[in-house]
Amino acid sequence: MAELTPMMQKYMETKEQYKDCILFYRLGDFYEMFFDDALVASKELEITLTGKSCGLEERAPMCGIPYHAVEGYLSKLVSRGYKVAICEQVEDPKLAKGLVKREVIRVVTPGTNLNVQSLEAGKNNYLLSIAYTPDGIGISAADVTTGDYYVTEVEDLKKLNDELMKYEPSEIICNEAFLVSGFDVNDLKSRLHISVNALESHMFDDDGCRRILMKHFKVNTLIGLGVEEFPTGLLAAGALLQYLYDTQKTDLEHFTHIYPYLTSKYMLLDSSTRRNLELTETLREKQKRGSLLWVLDKTKTAMGARLLRNYIEQPLIEKDEMEKRLDAIQELNQDSISRDEIREYLNPIYDLERLLSKVTYKTANPRDLIAFRNSLEMLPPIKTVLSVFEKEELTEIREQIDGLEDIYQLIDEAIIDEPPLSIREGGMIKDQFDETIDRLRSAKHDGKQWLAQLEEEDRERTGIKNLKIKYNKVFGYYFEVTNSYKDLVPEDYIRKQTLANAERYTTPRLKELEDTILNAEDKLQTLEYDVFCKIRDTIAQELVRIQNTAKAIAKLDVYASLSLVSERNHYVRPKLNEKGVIDIKDGRHPVVEQMITNDMFIANDTYLDNGSHCISVITGPNMAGKSTYMRQTALIVLMAQIGCFVPARTANIGIVDRIFTRVGASDDLASGQSTFMVEMNEVANILRNATSKSLLILDEIGRGTSTFDGLSIAWAVIEHISNRKLLGAKTLFATHYHELTELEGKMNNVNNYCIAVKECGDDIVFLRKIVKGGADKSYGIQVAKLAGVPDMVIDRAKEIVEQLSDNDITEKVQSIAIDNKNDGKAKKQPKYDEVDLAQMSLFDTVTDEDILKELMEIEVTTLTPLDALNTLYRLQNKLKNRWNG
Repeated sequence: MAELTPMMQKYMETKEQYKDCILFYRLGDFYEMFFDDALVASKELEITLTGKSCGLEERAPMCGIPYHAVEGYLSKLVSRGYKVAICEQVEDPKLAKGLVKREVIRVVTPGTNLNVQSLEAGKNNYLLSIAYTPDGIGISAADVTTGDYYVTEVEDLKKLNDELMKYEPSEIICNEAFLVSGFDVNDLKSRLHISVNALESHMFDDDGCRRILMKHFKVNTLIGLGVEEFPTGLLAAGALLQYLYDTQKTDLEHFTHIYPYLTSKYMLLDSSTRRNLELTETLREKQKRGSLLWVLDKTKTAMGARLLRNYIEQPLIEKDEMEKRLDAIQELNQDSISRDEIREYLNPIYDLERLLSKVTYKTANPRDLIAFRNSLEMLPPIKTVLSVFEKEELTEIREQIDGLEDIYQLIDEAIIDEPPLSIREGGMIKDQFDETIDRLRSAKHDGKQWLAQLEEEDRERTGIKNLKIKYNKVFGYYFEVTNSYKDLVPEDYIRKQTLANAERYTTPRLKELEDTILNAEDKLQTLEYDVFCKIRDTIAQELVRIQNTAKAIAKLDVYASLSLVSERNHYVRPKLNEKGVIDIKDGRHPVVEQMITNDMFIANDTYLDNGSHCISVITGPNMAGKSTYMRQTALIVLMAQIGCFVPARTANIGIVDRIFTRVGASDDLASGQSTFMVEMNEVANILRNATSKSLLILDEIGRGTSTFDGLSIAWAVIEHISNRKLLGAKTLFATHYHELTELEGKMNNVNNYCIAVKECGDDIVFLRKIVKGGADKSYGIQVAKLAGVPDMVIDRAKEIVEQLSDNDITEKVQSIAIDNKNDGKAKKQPKYDEVDLAQMSLFDTVTDEDILKELMEIEVTTLTPLDALNTLYRLQNKLKNRWNG
């Protein structure tokens, strides 16, 4: 029976340990893949599939990539969800006896990819760990490129999803229980393209997780780390750390802190709200342009861009923290010259966090260190400019910035300004930094001159006039003395070879020069590599200083960016209150006003409180600006709570705990949910999770079903929200059901507003101004005309609407009684039998007497608005069917 060759046996042994990975096996100048790995890689990477004799009867499928181009191919595989194990040669092939020793030095996964070129500079690449237990759900997130490491806990899967949407991880690791928790894991994989892998149960063992956290952070107790209060979060954090140790094969020195946090310390934003408000990307194109982040992000550094994104995705709810940020921005606004100078100094600063990770991973090259040096050069002048500011946040930033002059000086003295990319080629260390390097470099360049000088000295010393130094590959360098001068050869000459007419000699001095000259290049490259590694290790020892400085620079960059945007876009500092009052004068949509080129954005006021102005029912036609107005209110509140100035003339913002949005309609066909089901799911989530301190943005509730059902649902939703005992949240409620304007007066905290429209015959002009009062028309036909619907269809629609207007339901709505004494809550009464009105047969045999009898038996005073509406609709349909029949 055929056996694998020794090399392939070693390959198979390694592959057995990394079954779930594609194995990059280093052979000379290539990483090669075999068997199934080769089949997958050749297809995904679009490289040639060939074969290799491996001892079996058939050649093994094989493909390979050059070692120097590995990063591009690696990133391509990882971005598609594959894990790649890199098996490297760990000994010099020249010194190896038998097979060269190879080991897996790192496993690369979507959440542990270190290739900065393949990652978005302004966005973290998070690996997320989930520990699902009966007592709660632990969450831990880490970015191996920056050293960020977080831990928290949530109570249920809905809040877990909110955290998932905040982090947008590229990879999730979890325990087996999470896979059977009911969470839609397939959606994470297929729609969001997140790699999800369950780890073995021992990875989430409580004792093991505690031990690895204490060992990594070098503590005897977890109390000092702040994670003791997160028992399930601790499991997620421990499993994540162990996973990183297993895959990265390093000591993870750049993970210097773990940051525990309570989700309740920040404004909670669910996935629907993030999407509808277009915080970091647009709803349709998934592009940054057109999002709030696009407007606010004028940062100069990648670190600042990532921090700003985090601010937007995680607004504050602590008033003092918001005021500190607002103070910093205001002070920067007041000294725009110093601010702009700071931004000039920030511009050359590279991504210190990710550069530092490369240093700790020992993958930083000479050009990385030059980028590092150029960045550090900016720190002292930044500190100098900051000295003129007095607000707490800016003075703290100045104190946190370490000038790092020692590191700058080390790199500046050691590395040439334009070094090669590879650390193995030499030519990167400056002259006069290392005496041995200087000598070897001199030997490499000045060797011939040294030999000529020695030849001349010995010619004079010995009196041998034709003495010459020669060279061949067998004997190296030697003195050649003809037989006629043999008597003059001194005693320190050592014979190497006898020829017919001459003798060849060497001396200790010549031997020393020979060793120096012949080995200079190899020794020089090795020594430069060693010196470079020593410099890199020295930088790594200052990890904490550099990390703290990078964090401070990122924060300063964010404040400078928000200050510049505030000044350019004429934003104002919002007042903050905890009384629940939102009072915005001349508010503007921060994104839309930037997209409008003619500078014609119409500003609008907003007033909401927890009393008589709790709910604003907004009516008006499509395209008039209802959604823009509501979104701008939500965005202004959110901007205030991230500590940013806002687009308004004045703004007094009551701090909210959550913002909920239900805007637009979209099918979720993948899960079999219709537009209306998606809408109702979002409404259910809002009504169950909102509090009296929340802000609700509801647009076109009930439009996905029949008119009566939709109107009834919208009515009931407003009733529920308006009831202070049930909810009482501040709400902007846009609707096409202008019948809902009847609620003003019937509910003491509902107010009507509409979009002003100017009619010009059959045409309309949208004034885009919010005014008090309700609209009595939807202007649907006029909007259809503006959209270019053919005149024939428009004319026919006018005829039909006139016929249908005879059956207007407004009068029926006006007759619905509301128990104002119970704050809008309808009295409880026995439910009537449910009737599927849509399925009523045209051929039901119903007499006039039947209808009259049912009408007389109805207890009108006990009907809820929903029951009254349904009963009225049912009786009307019976009469129509009777008369038409």
